Amino acid sequence: MHLVDLAGAMAAMRHARCTVVTASVDNMTFLHPIRVGQMVLLRSSVNRVFHTSMEVGVKVFVEDLITGEVRHTSSAYLTFVAIDAEGRRVPVPPVIPETPEEKRRYEEAGLRRQQRLLRKKKAC
Repeated sequence: MHLVDLAGAMAAMRHARCTVVTASVDNMTFLHPIRVGQMVLLRSSVNRVFHTSMEVGVKVFVEDLITGEVRHTSSAYLTFVAIDAEGRRVPVPPVIPETPEEKRRYEEAGLRRQQRLLRKKKAC
C-alpha cells in the first residue's frame, strides 16, 4: 500500500508541479498475492482534476522473473490535494482527456467523486 501511495503521489506531483498530500484512498482490491522474488510494477495516472484535488488511479502488477508472466494484482483510487509551501491548497491544471480510455477514466472519476462527497456528508 505504501508503494501505491508513492506511485500515486508521483503522478499527482508530475501533473500539478507542486507538493501534494494524500487526502483519501477509496478502496484497494487485492486479486493475486505478490511473492518473494517477484518484481512489482506500478502504473499511475491522474484521472481527473477537481480544482485543488485530483483523483489518481494506480494499478499494481507482478512479474515472475523466472517465467516472465505478468499479472494484475491490485488497483486503487487515491485523492491528492496540491499545496504550497505554507500548506495552503493551490489550483491544479485540468486534465484534458483525449483517448477513449482517458475519457472513460475521466467520467468514472467524476462519479466516484460524487460518491466520496456523499459518504463524507453522511459521516458528518
